[in-house]
Amino acid sequence: MTIYNRGDVILVPFPFSNQTTTKKRPSVIVSSNVYNNTSSDIVIMAITGKTGKTFTIGECLIEDWQSAGLLKLSSIKPAISTIEQRLVLKKLGKLSPKDLILMENAIKEFLDLK
Repeated sequence: MTIYNRGDVILVPFPFSNQTTTKKRPSVIVSSNVYNNTSSDIVIMAITGKTGKTFTIGECLIEDWQSAGLLKLSSIKPAISTIEQRLVLKKLGKLSPKDLILMENAIKEFLDLK
């Protein structure tokens, strides 16, 4: 079984908010390594290649998108889901340490954590 870590960028069937359909898309693992290693699930956030000049609360730009295994400049969306690890189609890459901090700050802002 593959071991997944916080900050890994993966390809998954990401569920739409209505939970009736999915779309194959890159996502980033946001759950802790302890959780990932002791659960059959992982917690992820969606990644989109549609980036604008303004961001919604909880969204952040992935500056080192090449290291993350992405095809173009992308951002992390404030769309959180829990999926089974067996549904991961492929590991694409990993967020850089700087992008991991940006993601964590976006999560704090989105969830209003201090």
